[in-house]
Amino acid sequence: LDALKGADILSAAPQTYSSSVEYGGSPFAQWMKSIAQVHFSDFGTRVFYTGVNPGTFDTHANQDITLPKLWADVSTAISDFHEDLKEHNANEEVVILLFTEFGRRVQENGSGTDHGSGGVAFVIGDAVKGGLYGEYPSLEPDKLDSGDLHWNNDFRGTYATLLEKWMGLDANPILGGTYEQFDFIK
Repeated sequence: LDALKGADILSAAPQTYSSSVEYGGSPFAQWMKSIAQVHFSDFGTRVFYTGVNPGTFDTHANQDITLPKLWADVSTAISDFHEDLKEHNANEEVVILLFTEFGRRVQENGSGTDHGSGGVAFVIGDAVKGGLYGEYPSLEPDKLDSGDLHWNNDFRGTYATLLEKWMGLDANPILGGTYEQFDFIK
């Protein structure tokens, strides 16, 4: 019953939403627009989660053609979302965590790469201090970890930073331990 009430409440968000920002037509852009609609409805939601179309970044071939288009879609959607936040004077209220659940191998398999250990995460927003946090990984063969990039930041440290420095929560019980935090929140 509570789920139905929640669905009714969420269905009102698009009806009360108004913006001059025209989001792109990709599924990810439309999902970001939906997040904006709910955020601006002021339901008190603190965390929103969406993915990029399932499987779209799970490329193993033709990456030189596919990845530029995928990254352009992601970039446009995030830019539109940020413009929407600014239009609603909400750009200081939101931090975006953009991450991948798997990395990529360094060695190509022909025209792509297979799953590997090194990944990337971006933390985006007006409340974020820009920069590179960690070390840029070496591509030298003797610096690789069985053909993979050697990771240098535990992703749970990024989570811990957001939980504690952005949301004001104790990360330890949520993450089941203490992890190095970063200084990327203003």
